[in-house]
Amino acid sequence: MPPISMDELMATSGVQFGTSGARGPVARMNDRLCYLYTCAFLQFLRRRDQLKPGAAVAIAGDRRASTPRILAACAAAIADFGAVPRHLGYIPSPALAAFGLAHDMPSLMVTGSHIPDDRNGIKFNTRHGEILKQDECAIRSEQLSVDERRFDAKGAFLRPPQLPQADSSALDEYVARYTGFLPPGCLTGMRIGLYLHSTVAGEAFARVLGGLGAEVISLAPSTAFIPVDTEAIRVEDVALARRWAAEERFDAIVSADGDGDRPLVADEAGEWLRGDVAGVLCARYLGIEAVATPVSSNTVVERCNSFRRVARTRIGSPFVIEAMQALGAEGFATIAGYEANGGFLLGSPVERAGRRLDALPTRDALIVAATLLAASAAGRSTLSALLHGLPSRHTASDRLREFPVEEAAAVLTALRESGRQELNALLAPHFGPVRAVDLTDGLRLLLDADEVVHFRPSGNAPELRCYVEAATRERAAEMLRHGMALLARWRAEPPTRGGGRSSRRIG
Repeated sequence: MPPISMDELMATSGVQFGTSGARGPVARMNDRLCYLYTCAFLQFLRRRDQLKPGAAVAIAGDRRASTPRILAACAAAIADFGAVPRHLGYIPSPALAAFGLAHDMPSLMVTGSHIPDDRNGIKFNTRHGEILKQDECAIRSEQLSVDERRFDAKGAFLRPPQLPQADSSALDEYVARYTGFLPPGCLTGMRIGLYLHSTVAGEAFARVLGGLGAEVISLAPSTAFIPVDTEAIRVEDVALARRWAAEERFDAIVSADGDGDRPLVADEAGEWLRGDVAGVLCARYLGIEAVATPVSSNTVVERCNSFRRVARTRIGSPFVIEAMQALGAEGFATIAGYEANGGFLLGSPVERAGRRLDALPTRDALIVAATLLAASAAGRSTLSALLHGLPSRHTASDRLREFPVEEAAAVLTALRESGRQELNALLAPHFGPVRAVDLTDGLRLLLDADEVVHFRPSGNAPELRCYVEAATRERAAEMLRHGMALLARWRAEPPTRGGGRSSRRIG
């Protein structure tokens, strides 16, 4: 049979690389497809002399219903490739990545992160960290030969493979990473609510925060998968946190998304902190000199004057990692990155009071929750007091689901090709005059009123996102309402390339 082109397979399957690994509808992620994706990754590693025969490849997953089946397909591909699948269980993505870095081992995580249960994905890490954009291009170019007789007409294994037994090594090392770095007993006397829902990060959070002295109370575990998006927090989660804070008198409430790489941290009043503000507080606690963060993040990072250098990037952890590498080449000693979703990437080792925290250049949720609580305890203050020490800048974001990728791209193309006068005619009635335009990623508009509105298609799902920034929470909420109304209007009647509106769709 002719070899299988990964580029063609990705184009026709609906499962493609997004901002964080390959993602797609579960209905299309059959055994054969997941097997082929894994083989392409392994072949890419072997071509670069990063995978020897008999070497181990670590695997783990989140709690989606489809994850065990996909993990088994990935494990079968690893075994057929002459390597050894090492199953590390249902653990946070950063725990798996840290284990791979520490043991010079490639790894893959089966997860759809924050997106709904009817979608899933595979996140790939080399021995040196998560794959970057140039690596994705190389994987796409792979040509594969496989035994098609193993699969039926629908792409399912004729003899379903079994997952190897899981071991707890990666989770144990991940917990020790933070209990060994933060001051012993630093959270003694704190009462922390741990919102479990369906995240794989629950055990790690409980062990670390409890190990540092906090009283940890578990809240609302769920056997059904709940798609918690830390950039678009559900109305019910906002209400839950406020109710728990009022009833239980917590010092904080903490959680994470499905695979534990994006944090949720609420203050003593049950107000969820924005991820890009939490990232600033985490970096300050760690004594970071240079920070990389996407253009969508709050400008408080520049306004607080806490860092020698701030590098702005496109949205997505691969771009943040590339920027951190560039900052390292410039000679900065301590480097970190974070995203508006709160995921924090440590680009260099950090030492504090004689204790060392190794670099972990992939999104992590636990580092944010643990350091913010440690900072609060050290200053004998509340989390809200930490926030009040920053300049007053408020961000908000949301997304319009089921916005086809091609149509979202057409909307943004039309807006980008509009002149300043046309943009003002379209947007000024809602937001005020546009002062400048930033095309780094999507369309980011800097307004005369020192405010920001930013439109961008999601890299992982058929969604169009809106981000806003203003001086007050109320104004940010008002701007977001206008932004979401515009997205709904553009889905029904897209703007033309001249900045107006048309009854026909573009493209």
